[in-house]
Amino acid sequence: MNDKKLDYRSAGVDIQAGEEAVDSIRHLAKSTYNSNVLSDLGSFGALFGFNKESYADPVLVASTDGVGTKLRVAIMAERYDTVGQDLVNHCVNDILVQGAEPLFFLDYIGLGRMDPRIVHQIISGMAKACRENGCALIGGEMAEMPGFYQSGDFDLVGTIVGVVDKANLLPAARIKKGDILAGIPSTGLQTNGYSLARKIVFEHMGLGVNDVVPQLGATVADLLLSVHGSYLPLLRPMLRDRRLHGLAHITGGGIPGNLKRIIPEGLCAYVSYADHEIPPLFRLLQEGGNLDREAMLETFNLGIGMIAVIDPAFASEFMSATQALVIGEIEECRTPEDKVVFID
Repeated sequence: MNDKKLDYRSAGVDIQAGEEAVDSIRHLAKSTYNSNVLSDLGSFGALFGFNKESYADPVLVASTDGVGTKLRVAIMAERYDTVGQDLVNHCVNDILVQGAEPLFFLDYIGLGRMDPRIVHQIISGMAKACRENGCALIGGEMAEMPGFYQSGDFDLVGTIVGVVDKANLLPAARIKKGDILAGIPSTGLQTNGYSLARKIVFEHMGLGVNDVVPQLGATVADLLLSVHGSYLPLLRPMLRDRRLHGLAHITGGGIPGNLKRIIPEGLCAYVSYADHEIPPLFRLLQEGGNLDREAMLETFNLGIGMIAVIDPAFASEFMSATQALVIGEIEECRTPEDKVVFID
């Protein structure tokens, strides 16, 4: 019989390291607070109050998402701050498509081993994105789970809550034949397609995370860890404009998989997006993986991070403000085919 005394640390969970991690991030979370935050970090539940009088008929909009296997690239590069920004911005964009502006954000970090240094970098990225989006980071959970996550591995998930007046909910019933599809540029792969991208870059092309890609003038880490941008700063001034009819965040499933979610019955989106408009990073992945066009379309955003459906009379003003491209229009469906059709 083994008489050695056991404790939580001997089982792989370091309570003291967890407390150090919380202490190290407390000031980061507080840097995102506003007068609506009514609790401190470390409470059993986070408290947030907002002035309902500012809204005629407020609707809360909530979303939960993760960063996916982009985390593997961050671990390989030992660069952890950008994935925190990715997580917040992705969630902000997901509620933005319904016309909502963020109120507060909560995160979950699951780790194989508690490392306060890594946690600090992750949360610093989250706090930066929360400040930029006017969103309070009011709480979350850090779970050290040895035997479930491998040492050095971690998972990252976030939940966001925002608000929109019911009259301004998107997509609107105003989407109609003749509306313009405006594609706002992405900042790279964003947070989708990384399982395929990693297979192409690291296995098929034989590149390392710190290798320079000469034709793109950047390292693999720089290219694959470019921050998923938030479209809120660009679109916030237009959310109450009746000429904005709908928004689609281009994530997993690419342009066809996401745009079809907002197209009304009886209408189709006809997209004309030429190959020469696709950024070089995506062409590199297509050539490196010998991918056909269908695989590219269903996996990657191809340089378009958000698509706005707008009234034609709004086109000039919208394009000027967002640097968007006209990539198609809404029409009556010509045949009983997919809701999103790519045309030459």
